[in-house]
Amino acid sequence: MNQYEEAERFAAQLRALRKRSGLSYDALAQKAGISRSSLHRYCAGTSVPQDYGAVHRIATACGATSAELRELHRLWAVADTERERRVPREGIAHGDVAAAEHEAGRRPSPDSAGPESAAPTEEATTTAREPATASGDPCPQESAPAPGSREPRTGPGRLPVSRRAIALTAAAAVTVLGTVGWAVFLSSAPDAPAEKADSRTLFSPACSPVVSMGQHDECVREAQTLLKRHGAVIAVDGDFGPQTLRRVTAFQVIVGLPPNGVVTAATKKALYESKVRMDTWSPKKVRERIREVFDATPDDAVAIADCQSFLDPLHILPNTNGTRNWGLFQISDTRLRELGGTPGKALDPEWNIQAAKRLWSRDQDFHDWPHCERALRTKASATPS
Repeated sequence: MNQYEEAERFAAQLRALRKRSGLSYDALAQKAGISRSSLHRYCAGTSVPQDYGAVHRIATACGATSAELRELHRLWAVADTERERRVPREGIAHGDVAAAEHEAGRRPSPDSAGPESAAPTEEATTTAREPATASGDPCPQESAPAPGSREPRTGPGRLPVSRRAIALTAAAAVTVLGTVGWAVFLSSAPDAPAEKADSRTLFSPACSPVVSMGQHDECVREAQTLLKRHGAVIAVDGDFGPQTLRRVTAFQVIVGLPPNGVVTAATKKALYESKVRMDTWSPKKVRERIREVFDATPDDAVAIADCQSFLDPLHILPNTNGTRNWGLFQISDTRLRELGGTPGKALDPEWNIQAAKRLWSRDQDFHDWPHCERALRTKASATPS
C-alpha cells in the first residue's frame, strides 16, 4: 500500500479510467501530451501532478464524464495537499537558521557591532565624565561655610549652598510622598475587567488559527455555514475539500482579502462581520448568456465553459505553481493581465463571458482552451451538465 492514502485513491481512479479506455500507456501518454514515465508514476501513486491540467488531459483522453472529472479533481486536490504536508522540504532547516539570525539581528552582539557602536564618541565620553569629581566621588559633599562668614554664591540668581541643599531635600521628600500616594491609590483601585473572550466558534480554542484544506471538523462546518449565509452554493459537511477551497478563495476576492484559500484570522473576521454577498448566476442563465454572446458558435462555447468550470461563475482552479484560473471560462492569470482584468472582474460572469469572446475573436476558435477542445470530440464531455 502506498504510504500516501489519498495519492493511492487518486492513482486508482486514473488506472480505472485508463483500463476502461483500452488505451496503452504509450497511446494515452501521447494523447495527453505527457511522457510515458510520468503517466506510469501517476498511475502507480508514486507521484502527483503539480498542475491539474495534466490530469484533465489524461481524463478527457480516456473519455471521462463530467461527474468523473469532478471526482478526479477532488481526488487530485486532496492528494496534492497530502503530498505538500508530508514531504519534507529542504528549505525548512535553512529557514529556521535564517529566522534565528534575523531575531539575533535585532539584538546586536559585541562581535557584530560596527565601528560606531564599538567606541563611544568624544561627546558621549565627555558627558559621562561630567558628574565625577577629581577624587572620583560620584556624590561629593559640599563643605559647610565657616562661622560668621557669608554663604557663597556660585552665580547670579542662585541660592546659597545650604539653602539649595534644603530645597533639594524638600523636593525629594515631595517626590517620595507622591510616589507612595500613587502606589496606595493603585493598590486600592478595583481591578480592570479582563478582556472578554471571543465566543464565536472560529475564534474559540477548539479551532486552530488557520483552517485549511484537508481538515474535517466542526471548525470547517462553521466556515461553510458562514459562506452559505453570504450566498455561496456549498455543502455544509465539515469537509474542507476542493469546493470549500474554491468558495473561500472567491469570498476573499469579493471581500478584498488576499486570495490564499485558507481561513486565517482576517477571513474569520470577514465571515462574521462582512455584508458582501456571493450570489451569482444560475447555470441556466449562464447558458443563455453564453449563447447570446457567442452567436456564431453557441453550442461549442457552452460546452467549453461547462468543461472548464461546470458553468459555475465562482469556479477557481488553483495550481501548485502558484497560478490560478478564474471564473466561467477559467481565464488564466496571464490572460487576465493581458485583458486588463482582475480576479474580482473574472468572477463577474458577464465580464468573464465577454473576455472569453475577445480571446475567441482573435482567431475565431477555442485554441485558448486546448484541453476542452479535445473534450468536444467526445459526446460525454461535450454535453452540458
